[in-house]
Amino acid sequence: MTKKVIVIGAGVAGLASAIRLQHAGYQVEIHEKDYTPGGKMNRIEQDGYQFDLGPSIVMMPEVYREIFELCGRDPDDYIPMEKLDPMYRVYFSDRPDTPIDVSSDLTEMTRTIESINKPDVEGFLHYMSDIYKGYTFAMDSILKRSFHRRSDFYNLPMFRKAPKVRLVGTADRFIGRYIKSERLKQILGFQTLYIGVSPFSGPSFYSMIPMIQFLYGIWFIKGGMYTMATAMERLFKELGGEIFYGSPVQEIAIDDQQATGIIVDDRKIDSDYVVCNADFPYAMKTLVKQPEAKGKFTDKKIDSMKYSCSGFLLYLGMDRKYEGVERVHNFIFNESLEKNMQDIFEGKKLEHASFYVYVASKLDPTLAPEGKDGLYILVPVSDLDTADYEWNDETIQYYRTYILETLKTIQGFENIEQEIVTETCFTPLDFESRFNAYNGAAFGLQPTLSQSIHKRPQSKSPSCSNLYFTGSSTHPGAGVPIVLLSAGIAADALIEDDKS
Repeated sequence: MTKKVIVIGAGVAGLASAIRLQHAGYQVEIHEKDYTPGGKMNRIEQDGYQFDLGPSIVMMPEVYREIFELCGRDPDDYIPMEKLDPMYRVYFSDRPDTPIDVSSDLTEMTRTIESINKPDVEGFLHYMSDIYKGYTFAMDSILKRSFHRRSDFYNLPMFRKAPKVRLVGTADRFIGRYIKSERLKQILGFQTLYIGVSPFSGPSFYSMIPMIQFLYGIWFIKGGMYTMATAMERLFKELGGEIFYGSPVQEIAIDDQQATGIIVDDRKIDSDYVVCNADFPYAMKTLVKQPEAKGKFTDKKIDSMKYSCSGFLLYLGMDRKYEGVERVHNFIFNESLEKNMQDIFEGKKLEHASFYVYVASKLDPTLAPEGKDGLYILVPVSDLDTADYEWNDETIQYYRTYILETLKTIQGFENIEQEIVTETCFTPLDFESRFNAYNGAAFGLQPTLSQSIHKRPQSKSPSCSNLYFTGSSTHPGAGVPIVLLSAGIAADALIEDDKS
């Protein structure tokens, strides 16, 4: 008899785990409170403009492709991609007229580094070599496997190889061993924000993120990132899976510390297994009601854990094409990145913020009306619990004004305020209300040393059988390719338990 699995949430990891389990022969249902797939990988549509809601940069494309190849499909039929080079452009607020293009072509990048600080070329090459060793170990021994038991981490082979991973020290300090130019250090270090942690406090382990870009590139999916969400939905349905939208789960049904289904509209829906893609802290506080099934993740424990930063996003529909702005991905750095990061994680309203501008319609004109561009702008900000200010109209106007005034100093954006024809925004309050992101933290639990690898919530509940978790707050962490890996870990754990 075919066993039934219920997946809570049609986010990236929820869809990917559902696909894997449906392909493996289970009868899988997804219950999603929203009416579209993707979770944070969603889309905002306004007046003919289409914006990716959250994730926007495609790294590790082979991980995106894997879920389709697993099911015998050609990924190009679902998520057609093209490689970007240069990958992105960086502007420094004290020199907005001399931007730096960052390339994954080693020859071009060498020339760029030489133009900034020639001695750093040698250091850059040493950094790439050293961090690559840690990356290969991490991919084989950490990012694709679970750590349900202490012995999964505390064993002789792990102790022999673990030093390659560079766990000691911060990402900024690690990069500083190789690179002396402050500008180059910022270009490399800021990328820990992709997973919601500061390079000045995040483990050096995460300094592998820029290396992944330099070796494997940054890619663009036609239609934007939301194409990945709809492609996974399509594949799941082709395999025979069912998705129930507008189906908010009230509770995970648990009998004698065993998950037996879910409660929706005060009605129980039975299943043999439950995979929860809701944000782990929210799920443990809200969906798992029985104290014994929570285990060590009591409400008090959840409240005491550290959370990633959030984001303020501005989506602007413009009345023109920005031909003079040549790149899809653009980063605007404040010269004091360390102060910027310190303020974010200490809860201060930012006086000098670094931010990101994404112009997807440059590569796919169908994302905006003919002859127009849409601008997606992201400012990393404090999570709701950390922030010492309220999110209200005044705060939104404060950040909006800061963004526009800064962009006016950059060639191509001089008249940006007069060129806006439609706009909307997304705040930490929206992350909390729409995605049940605990404290509005956009990337879930912060990946500190005490909340990483074996110390991070795992895919298999230690206190409740037949219950599994996936998504950014679980191992191996945040970022689209990483949560896709978490889906594989959760599905494999369920299948292994079922067999045994």
